Amino acid sequence: MVSRPHGGRLVLRVLEGRRRERLLSEAREMPSLEVGLERAIDAEDIARGAFSPLEGFMVEDEYLSVLDRMRLPNDLPWTIPVILDASKEELRGVSVGDDLLLKYNGRPLAIVTVEDVYGWDKRVHAEKVFKTRDPGHPGVEATYRRKDLLVGGRLELIDSPPNPLEKYTLWPLETRILFKERGWRRVVAFQTRNVPHLGHEYVQKAALTFTDGLLVQPLSGWKKKGDYRDEVIVEAYKALIEHYYPKNVVVLSVLRMNMFYAGPREAVHHAIVRKNFGATHFIVGRDHAGVGDYYGPYEAWEIFKQFPDLGITPLFVREAFYCRKCGGMVNEKICPHGPEHRVKISGTRIREMLRRGERPPEYMMRPEVAEVVLGHGNPFIE
Repeated sequence: MVSRPHGGRLVLRVLEGRRRERLLSEAREMPSLEVGLERAIDAEDIARGAFSPLEGFMVEDEYLSVLDRMRLPNDLPWTIPVILDASKEELRGVSVGDDLLLKYNGRPLAIVTVEDVYGWDKRVHAEKVFKTRDPGHPGVEATYRRKDLLVGGRLELIDSPPNPLEKYTLWPLETRILFKERGWRRVVAFQTRNVPHLGHEYVQKAALTFTDGLLVQPLSGWKKKGDYRDEVIVEAYKALIEHYYPKNVVVLSVLRMNMFYAGPREAVHHAIVRKNFGATHFIVGRDHAGVGDYYGPYEAWEIFKQFPDLGITPLFVREAFYCRKCGGMVNEKICPHGPEHRVKISGTRIREMLRRGERPPEYMMRPEVAEVVLGHGNPFIE
């Protein structure tokens, strides 16, 4: 049976029908706060259940509990703070108990019932979440750019932010219905912000051998420069699934969620979110959600020992490589041959080749996938 939502109940806080019409008419008189795409995406993730059991942006006791203990005040595992920042000027005249209208690009996005307004120490936040205060870390740099006050409170979504990949986007309620229709009881989820190479395919198929289906979720949201563009990732996976997977064993669904590059903490966060989508298992990559040399290669595996009560099974599949002697993709547990026979599947090297317009060799990337990527003038975020 697919996983129960984190905390036992799937949160749905999307305004519909007459209530939406009434609150939209009242919104003209509410104080408002303009937010960027990152916070708009957070608001939708909350409202559509991806962040269950959260019903809004964190109040101070939730924030501090997650920061210090990686758990909510009720002891439920949660590792990444979900916070709404604002300046003192933007909150002038706003009090606890007020309804605050969030706008994105000037249009009503959501209504937050203000329960708390509090300050935060960005340097402490960076140290706890990212294990560094170095502004060279993209998550730290983004934290330092945020505003000085945090607003906590339950929210209701009025409208979704524009989504260019909407036709590929499924939310937890929809994936759960789909898994039930397909009769999937054991579902393994794979998160990605890259186009697939043979190492990814090897890990996914290894997990598929003992589960009913695979949920592939490319992230669509804030990512750093040099990452692949969202549409390139989706088209590359479509090509891979069409040519190299049996029919009806893979669901490809874009997940609108921001990357933080928080390494171990974010690995647990990603597992919790996939639990809300109904996954029973989650593939945790080597240096999952890492960047640079800020985290050890297997730190994201070790952190799961602290969460025996997570409610989703992490899968730690060893890094794959191509062995010339074996004649295929293997890992160190099943290949007896020495390093002279092994070819590491380097994502960095593949990117460099693609930037030069070169097709990676077939033991690194399927030709159909390479063709999709090379078909884009510039497949990378600049």
